[in-house]
Amino acid sequence: MSDFDEVLFSVHGGIGFITLNRPKALNSLTAAMAAAIRDQLTSWNRDRDITAVVVTGAGEKAFCAGGDVVRVVQSYKDGTDEWKSFFHDEYQMNVAIAEFTKPYISFVDGIAMGGGVGVSIPGDFWVASEKTLFAMPETALGLFPDVGGSWFLPRLGGEMGMFLALTGARMRAPDLYAVGIASHHIPSAMVERAIDALIAADIRDNDDVAAVLDQFHTDPDSAPLALVMDKIDDHFDFDSVEAITDSLAQNPDEWCQKQVSIMARHSPTSMKLTLQQLRRGQALDSFRDVMIMEYRMVNRVAAGHDFAEGVRAILIDKDNAPAWQPKYLDDVSDTEIDAYFASMPGAELDF
Repeated sequence: MSDFDEVLFSVHGGIGFITLNRPKALNSLTAAMAAAIRDQLTSWNRDRDITAVVVTGAGEKAFCAGGDVVRVVQSYKDGTDEWKSFFHDEYQMNVAIAEFTKPYISFVDGIAMGGGVGVSIPGDFWVASEKTLFAMPETALGLFPDVGGSWFLPRLGGEMGMFLALTGARMRAPDLYAVGIASHHIPSAMVERAIDALIAADIRDNDDVAAVLDQFHTDPDSAPLALVMDKIDDHFDFDSVEAITDSLAQNPDEWCQKQVSIMARHSPTSMKLTLQQLRRGQALDSFRDVMIMEYRMVNRVAAGHDFAEGVRAILIDKDNAPAWQPKYLDDVSDTEIDAYFASMPGAELDF
């Protein structure tokens, strides 16, 4: 149905299929991919013959490892508008997924980070396998957990979302299922059979989808994070990053000390921004409002120092030695953080 090679669209048995098709780039999203998915979902939403949508990633390694942030940063440096188009189209896509009126099923059979979370989490079903690896590593890049992170992270229960956002912790299927990110766990070898069963079924609503997926679901192993959930709630339940790191630092426990070490490497500005992002996102009433807020934030982040520096250090030069500005948490004021959330008359995310 499409001659655009980076994302493929097809229909089988009344189900629309989206295949992220950049396997050599771990299916990382581009602005053109996001716009194409948004437009296709708009069309399928109106098409009575389409009863559900299934999303997969091409190749053996990744569902989608994120957005092409190297390209985004280069665009900003070059003075082109591609970076703004990327976030604009990506965030519109996120909203289109969240507001899609038919079942939306993501088979996350591989790596899902950043933008890969955004192309899946706003949907109805998130299927993990033993190959799934999830993370929102944005604070290590000088960004923040966008693509709807403001909505789903603070709604995971307790302080799990704050922990994931500030540390960029990686999770596999047992943890993903335990905290409620994954709706199902289906072994990788059974994914194709599950998809075939969806095609053969009479899918009309989420209950019909659940009935099919339940047939292939197997409970994963026990969740490693279950052993530290109390610590997460105890140490991440504060209204400042300084208080969180102080609480962790005062506990000699090995796990607590490890989190302090991890967060010490992340952008102070990004961590403070992220804490406010999640607290504000928890109070918003709709996914659309969350994405309007995130679009305001990302425009300010792109114009700052840390995002470009984080991408350079982690993804381009790979020296893993970003020079954050400011370097310390105490040097990032609340007034500076509040400015990221200010409205942008005439330049808001539009629908």
